[in-house]
Amino acid sequence: MIRKEFNAIVIGGGPAGLAAALSLRNNGIDNILLTEREDALGGILLQCIHNGFGLHRFKEELTGPEYAERYIDLVNETNISTMVNTCAVDIIDNGDSKTVILMSEKEGLVQAEAKVVILAMGCRERNRGNIAIPGSRPAGVMTAGLAQKLVNRFGYMPGREIVVLGSGDIGLIMARRMTWEGARVKAVVELQSYPGGLNRNIVQCLNDFNIPLYLSHTVTNIKGNSRITEVDIAPIDEYREPLKKEQFTLKCDSLLLSVGLIPENELSLKIGVELDKVTSGPLVDDNLMTNIPGVFACGNVLHVHDLVDYVSEESEICGKAASKYIMNLLEKAEEIPVKPGNLVRYVLPSKAETGKENLISLRSMAPAENVTLYVKSGDEILYKKKHRKVFPSEMQRIPLKKLPENCSQLDVYFE
Repeated sequence: MIRKEFNAIVIGGGPAGLAAALSLRNNGIDNILLTEREDALGGILLQCIHNGFGLHRFKEELTGPEYAERYIDLVNETNISTMVNTCAVDIIDNGDSKTVILMSEKEGLVQAEAKVVILAMGCRERNRGNIAIPGSRPAGVMTAGLAQKLVNRFGYMPGREIVVLGSGDIGLIMARRMTWEGARVKAVVELQSYPGGLNRNIVQCLNDFNIPLYLSHTVTNIKGNSRITEVDIAPIDEYREPLKKEQFTLKCDSLLLSVGLIPENELSLKIGVELDKVTSGPLVDDNLMTNIPGVFACGNVLHVHDLVDYVSEESEICGKAASKYIMNLLEKAEEIPVKPGNLVRYVLPSKAETGKENLISLRSMAPAENVTLYVKSGDEILYKKKHRKVFPSEMQRIPLKKLPENCSQLDVYFE
């Protein structure tokens, strides 16, 4: 086994890992390792050939590969070590140092030591097994992200008559993409009473192409032998039970699943990182450090973001904090809990520090109109903003000024 030593190891070469590694370097840290299990840096961005990226970070509209290229070029200008086709299989906490076991296509088994590890593994899609759709198991049932990779990176069309289950952003974008490639998208089916993706994607990907969206509906059966031939679709009642009397059938040769994303946290669990029950990502403080000193997390492994621009910004904050930790300059003030209240699904981080500025991210539990978002410490209002509409698909970000020393808890809620 090859043994190597670094100051910091970043696991995941997507937008979070790229930004975190650069932030480490820009804040005075050298001897950094950035690992990526695929054959190139860039992560999911490499298959997202649609535009809409970079408006916040670069003040211009880029495609996913263009956005990734900006960061990859910056990394290549530094002395950051990179290992692609390399999978992290274990992390061990040694107290003052961490051991990461890597399986590299080029170098074999590598034992890498570092004072800091940044988790930036991203997220994965829920599949058929996660949602337990009844029926046979024919070919043609796949996640929307896999279909995106097949079409955009390999030029392979997975089907010609498409049904999409779930109205997440990848599913909506693929409904448009498949239509552009000559396929017929017969419907997008959504269990919730509201769309799961951003409103702009509902308009640009469905409305502009007259693709039907069935809200409060679900797929109740998958039919086919060697290949899927049709699906049964039914509306649901208030208890999410299918109304079989109103069921209908759509013929199709492909069913694309866009039913949510799950942070990739198998490695986090191996080292003992505590996970949030709502986001399924690590519980972190306002420095984005987990309960394991020296282990930080950022990007979609932490919580699923709506914009990659915010992933990059968060990861830069993470890299800066990790740099201070390496140099023993990370000062810890008194930590207070951040509690989600009315209509708030989750808040991140779960802890804030008094006497410091803090950035809080959150999502609403359901769509709402004419609400006000509050952050309070006792009876004192620290933040207040009116919203005409809020959606679960849109992440809210709250910049808080220096928290008073007498704060004991932050309550975040809509009213």
